[in-house]
Amino acid sequence: MDLNLKNKVALVTGASKGIGKGIAIELAKEGCNIIICARDKAELSQAVMDLDKFNVEVLSVIADLTDEQQIDNLIHTSHERFGRIDILVNNAGTIGEPLSFMELSTDQWRNIFELNVFSVVTLVRKVVPIMQQKQWGRIINISSENGEQPDPDMPHYNVTKGALNNLTKTLSKVLGKDGILVNTVSPAFIKTPLVENMLKGQADNQGISEKEAEENFLKNKRPNIVLERAGEIEETAGLVAFLASEKASFITGSNFRIDGGSVASI
Repeated sequence: MDLNLKNKVALVTGASKGIGKGIAIELAKEGCNIIICARDKAELSQAVMDLDKFNVEVLSVIADLTDEQQIDNLIHTSHERFGRIDILVNNAGTIGEPLSFMELSTDQWRNIFELNVFSVVTLVRKVVPIMQQKQWGRIINISSENGEQPDPDMPHYNVTKGALNNLTKTLSKVLGKDGILVNTVSPAFIKTPLVENMLKGQADNQGISEKEAEENFLKNKRPNIVLERAGEIEETAGLVAFLASEKASFITGSNFRIDGGSVASI
């Protein structure tokens, strides 16, 4: 499908690997010029090489999004290069420490909010004036099924994703008059490099195959996935590209779950 995104400029955060990189590739396939940022220089360089084959302009910026000065540099460098930012995909985030509610310190709560929520707030504040100049923009926040269906062992992560869902709805009401659409995409169990490494570790520890490790994880941790498999990065990326396009011109303030039916509520 031609989404008419040719020559649009998309900024995708946390795009050196995983879902973020997949989204950047999908947007590049549609003809978007791409800005990617992450903290790891080597991974960013590899992502640039993977994007170069799509014959679009690619800019990579090393940035720690918990540092507002580095966000300022990211926006300044991007605007200087392209003169516009049409699409902002807030993908950067962390799951934090795998601790229970009583084990987590207040600082650990603050740290995860810095990246998963406050960086998004700061980026949106700085990108919106650029979008307002064109009276057109797309902001897509990458959340998680945990924002609606929390796990008991990831309370700080769950709460940040719930906050991100709420922020999306709020921004959609604020920015609609400026032609800026804001939506959330909430993946569930997606086969990212992080997930694959986790499954490999479990397989090695238990002396089983990675396929068996995936089946065990689905049974014990994600029993509500009715499709009985992990999702693929491309399945998330394709929806993000659609939401970035004119094909989605009457969609804002919505949360789209890519979860194989995992979330039990309607």
